[in-house]
Amino acid sequence: MPTIEKIREDFPILKRKVNGKQLVYFDNGATSQTPQIVIDAIIDYYSNYNANIHRGVHALSQEATDKYEASRIKIQKHFNAKNSYEIILTSGTTHSINIVASGYSSILSFGDEILVSALEHHSNIVPWQMVCEKVGAVLKVIPMKDDGALDMIAYHKLLNSKTKLVFCNHVSNALGTINPVKEIIDSAHEVGAKVLIDGAQACPHIKPDFQKLDVDYYVVSAHKMCGPTGVGVLYGKEELLNLLPPYQGGGEMIETVTFEKTTYAGLPHKFEAGTPNICGGIAFGVALDYMNSIGFEFIMKQENDLLKYATKQLEEIDGLKIYGTTNKTAVISFNIEGIHPYDIGTILDKLGIAVRTGHHCAQPIMDFFCIPGTVRASFAFYNTKEEIDILLGAIKKAQMMLV
Repeated sequence: MPTIEKIREDFPILKRKVNGKQLVYFDNGATSQTPQIVIDAIIDYYSNYNANIHRGVHALSQEATDKYEASRIKIQKHFNAKNSYEIILTSGTTHSINIVASGYSSILSFGDEILVSALEHHSNIVPWQMVCEKVGAVLKVIPMKDDGALDMIAYHKLLNSKTKLVFCNHVSNALGTINPVKEIIDSAHEVGAKVLIDGAQACPHIKPDFQKLDVDYYVVSAHKMCGPTGVGVLYGKEELLNLLPPYQGGGEMIETVTFEKTTYAGLPHKFEAGTPNICGGIAFGVALDYMNSIGFEFIMKQENDLLKYATKQLEEIDGLKIYGTTNKTAVISFNIEGIHPYDIGTILDKLGIAVRTGHHCAQPIMDFFCIPGTVRASFAFYNTKEEIDILLGAIKKAQMMLV
């Protein structure tokens, strides 16, 4: 069983100071930190076998190709996808969502309905608005409740024969709410609708099984899972990916090209035009190996303990309100009465504490609560209760200074 002390040694950034204070990093919802083993994999690629993939017979190209495709298989096994070619490597969750949205703009018809939850990040709202404007489809919203949970009674009432697609995050980035995605998927399938789940905020904390969920599309970002930025995953069932037209044209995604006609490559290359983030894809595989070596049971327990401890302590601060109080991952969004969240975040930064302030690219949630934004502290398995104590002291200091 790993210890927190040993785990923290894996992350060099945790040793640095900010404004003369020891860094306390509670902005894991925006991006997790990177362990040395992943950093080493990046250095190794550029130092020893930097070459383009799928396009050369020379040794460096073959080595890079083998490692890149091995990473795809690691991703497939981690999430229990049926086939490795159902794993499309992208630049991130936003890119993945846009591939599906672009494809459905040629499939949806005027009057078709698509459902999106009220808890979404802007990247799972704006692309669908663009699709609706283009084809005349109707975007409907699954409402949320005061505790940050989705209104599932309303969801079931919204589903009908016109519903073609349902989009929902697995975990809310702004509140940490864990959505009942299995129920959402099964109910959508009963009316013939397909489902895309945004797993960007879920996968650092839990290990979804794509086949058990029976999910149609699922999207992930590496940089929230101890991996590098600029890498993501679009999973789709084989038959559904084959229905979508290519998102971009270029090299790699073709079978044959003439000036009269082009035919496209099969999965996954149909959606992987151009030179990918080779190093990032390889490093993501290393990051998954690292997280699995820690163990998701350990990760879930550690983060749940941090969440419970921090919630109990924060609730004792006069004037502090937590948003999102239902079943959730290790995220606490809060405000203090009479203080703008940006001002709190600024003082915390001066004390070496990294949190996120603002609407977290989830402005409809803030509008629901009639607030400009929140302070969001998001924890990872390498955080400690001692760091939470530092946060608590800093919040109280900020409150004294600003009220």
